[in-house]
Amino acid sequence: MSSERVVAVFGAYGHTGRFVVAELLNQGFVPVLTGRDADKLQALAASHPGLDVRPATVDDPASLDRALAGAAAVINCAGPFASTAAPVIEAALRAGIPYVDVAAEIEANLDTFAHFADRATAAGTVIVPAMAFFGGFGDLLVTAAMGDWTSADEAHVAYGLSSWHPTAGTRTAGAVSRQRRGDGRRLVYSNGRLQHRDDAPPTLKWSFPDPMGVRSVIGEFTMADVVTVPSHLAIPEVRTYMTVEAATDLAAPETPAPAAVDESGRSAQTFLVDVVVRSGGEERRAVASGQDIYAVSAPLAVEAVHRVLTGRTREVGVASAGAVFDAPDFLRALSAHVSVELSR
Repeated sequence: MSSERVVAVFGAYGHTGRFVVAELLNQGFVPVLTGRDADKLQALAASHPGLDVRPATVDDPASLDRALAGAAAVINCAGPFASTAAPVIEAALRAGIPYVDVAAEIEANLDTFAHFADRATAAGTVIVPAMAFFGGFGDLLVTAAMGDWTSADEAHVAYGLSSWHPTAGTRTAGAVSRQRRGDGRRLVYSNGRLQHRDDAPPTLKWSFPDPMGVRSVIGEFTMADVVTVPSHLAIPEVRTYMTVEAATDLAAPETPAPAAVDESGRSAQTFLVDVVVRSGGEERRAVASGQDIYAVSAPLAVEAVHRVLTGRTREVGVASAGAVFDAPDFLRALSAHVSVELSR
């Protein structure tokens, strides 16, 4: 097998990592299983005979170098990304290979843009943070909805999740983000910049397309889209929203982790993402629907790696999904996993 098909997956045994490994295999790639827990890596390898297992930790650069040796790219699925992103990116730069992660942590994604943009550009490599449901998917939808507009007044991304059973990794990453910004403070992207606020976010009504219809949402429920979208689009107001039911699930400590309901391991959770972009008196929209926000992050990340390795990119350096890829074409490539409609 050509080394061009070998992709290291850091955090391969995690909830999202397992979906990524399965999707890589489905697409003809050869995953290298890596992460800090050797026992969990071996347990995962038992269900995928023949795959290489390479334990590595972020505080041991040499182990990361061994993990990435001979790989054509690396996908980082191990949170909290505040701890893992920088060391794995450093290893990718040393190896001269592209890096993709599935980080939903706002602060970690900001760090990636701030700390690695110049070095990645100088190295001629591609680093794509937040290539997952939150961050990358929303950015692709906003970019596709924009079409030929070069700027817009505002972008709204409303997440209609039927429920949200968070993984242990989601809970840990959320705790790290809250600690970094100070408990009780939240972020919004307004007037062209990120701002901290101390007040409670508003509860609003959002008219989702059928069959979801009008739902109560938490307004200014800020997700990684406020990093990815403004990184390349001239939109001074970027707002994200979350259905109250899903936000309540996420906040409750007793909400269980996702439970598989099919042979692929997906949960019963469904989603509808409603994107509205406005410029002057005009409005453009993108609507996407599918099943399981964690599972759908796998084809997003794997399609990103596939496009980078086959030269279907628009730039080098640190770039969000909408900047580095042809957004409408990328979304069409996901048709087996999500349904997308654009209206202009």
